[in-house]
Amino acid sequence: MSKPLVALLTVAGVSTDSGIPDYRGPNGLWRRDPDAEKLVTYAYYMGDPEIRRRSWRMRRATFTPAVEPNAAHRAVVELERSGVPVRVITQNVDGLHQLAGLPDRKVLELHGTVRSVVCTECRARGPMEDVLARVDAGEDDPPCLDCGGVLKPATVMFGEHLDPVVLGEAAAISKACTVFVAAGTSLQVHPAAGLAGVAADHGARLVVVNAEPTPYDDLADEVIREPIGTSLPGLLRRIAS
Repeated sequence: MSKPLVALLTVAGVSTDSGIPDYRGPNGLWRRDPDAEKLVTYAYYMGDPEIRRRSWRMRRATFTPAVEPNAAHRAVVELERSGVPVRVITQNVDGLHQLAGLPDRKVLELHGTVRSVVCTECRARGPMEDVLARVDAGEDDPPCLDCGGVLKPATVMFGEHLDPVVLGEAAAISKACTVFVAAGTSLQVHPAAGLAGVAADHGARLVVVNAEPTPYDDLADEVIREPIGTSLPGLLRRIAS
């Protein structure tokens, strides 16, 4: 019997056990300091050099490449290595799925990655760590070394559109999968939240793993309210067996 194609939609709740904050949660950065949202809003970032300088200082203070994947990330890798076809659709920008060992081609990053930077002019990309080293060396608004354009983190800022190619691939996976797991998400932020409905409409078994109720609970075949660090590994072991 062929193995199921498992799609996982992961958001901030999957990475909180690694020490990465939920920016929109009750104690999240955007709740505590609404003005900080300007630092990751495209129009402010591109139009105000002081915002860019503050943004780079924030990146320097918060970038933690030593953050480790947690049990949830490792469980996804174990499922993939068991021979089950797996695709991860993530709103997280931390790169922890890949750091845990999941091949990059099996991860769709809807909101980009904080581990890279991109030039807004020539689209050249490079490691975030290299640019932060330039900030440490005294460049408070480091330009692109190729063309002199404005550099930004390779994440989707507020005011930017999601990459239509990545979003299209995510929709195709949602239509094709046989099991769709929504983990650590309130399923309220669209278009990502709608992927759960797409999967269910195309016959997938929908499993919601989240501490709080979601708009898709009634549509789900299974709803799990336990902490993700223990419940997701248990769920994925069941799927693999």
